[in-house]
Amino acid sequence: MDKIYLKSAIEAILFASGEPVSAERMALVLDTDPETVLELGAELAEEFETAGRGIRLVRLNDSLQLHSAPEHADVITRALEQRRAPKLSQTSLEVLAIVAYFQPVTRAYVEQMRGLDSSYTVGVLTERGMIEPCGHLETVGRPTLYRTTDLFLRTMGISSLEELPPLPELAGSDAARQLQEKVDALKAAEDDQQIMAEVIAPQ
Repeated sequence: MDKIYLKSAIEAILFASGEPVSAERMALVLDTDPETVLELGAELAEEFETAGRGIRLVRLNDSLQLHSAPEHADVITRALEQRRAPKLSQTSLEVLAIVAYFQPVTRAYVEQMRGLDSSYTVGVLTERGMIEPCGHLETVGRPTLYRTTDLFLRTMGISSLEELPPLPELAGSDAARQLQEKVDALKAAEDDQQIMAEVIAPQ
């Protein structure tokens, strides 16, 4: 198919969806291959940003999604009379960092790392869409496993988990300090991007 048509079709699909759409699914209906969809998506993303458009195209693993430009978060919030979601607490950031770097993990694993009960915090992060259940550990009781979501990737401004800063080996007295550095990085990302308010997909 014509390249211009394909790019236009990808934009239309993503706008209509409002949610991430896999490159494989779009390739199937557009009679092309997923690699081409991702390449054209990257071109569209650059075009939107270069032109100063009010929307952005982001890649999330092997999916693409449209969302509003971060610099317009305040006016969108006021225009749509939306309330900002409360920022994540320090406890939530600690749990999120553990899940992000060691996923998939059980709640018991998180609690072992933190040395504190984390059931409430895991529930909060699940409700806010930052983490999600992804199966069960094949052991006594089959505890639920958790992983981060696409919303986590968007919040961190990355396309895949491979783009997270490397985490040094956690051992000995440096363990708490090194993990705290990653928690601080998550906190900085949340402050910079004002999560939830800035990630508003077009409907």
